[in-house]
Amino acid sequence: MFRRNRPRNSESVLEENLINLTPLIDVVFVILIVFILVAPMLDIDKIELPGSGITTTTITGHEKMPVKIMVNARDEITLNDRRVKLPELKRLVHELHDQHPNAKPHLFQDRKAHFGIYQEVKNAVEASGYQEMEVVLKKT
Repeated sequence: MFRRNRPRNSESVLEENLINLTPLIDVVFVILIVFILVAPMLDIDKIELPGSGITTTTITGHEKMPVKIMVNARDEITLNDRRVKLPELKRLVHELHDQHPNAKPHLFQDRKAHFGIYQEVKNAVEASGYQEMEVVLKKT
């Protein structure tokens, strides 16, 4: 009449407690593949970093800027529409700081210019006494 339950062996208990993770792993791989395929297609124009001190803006009225530095794709430096070499730039920017201490220098940097040139120009501007500098990236 009464059936006695047989004690379960340890193998059957382990089989019941296992969770099949295969569908979860499949979903994660599909999502990963979608991100890998879509990420290169995203076009990010501007990324703002908090506290970076570098802003990209649209500037109008370039002639009103007392300190305008341009770096082209061939790494040639122009200060206020006059082509200069790096050592000369340091001296001239220092002189402009004496004339316009409250001005904010604007650096128009071509995207194809080397980063080392940017760093040298930035160092020259800082050494002259300016505390801020606007960076405008020129589209090529």
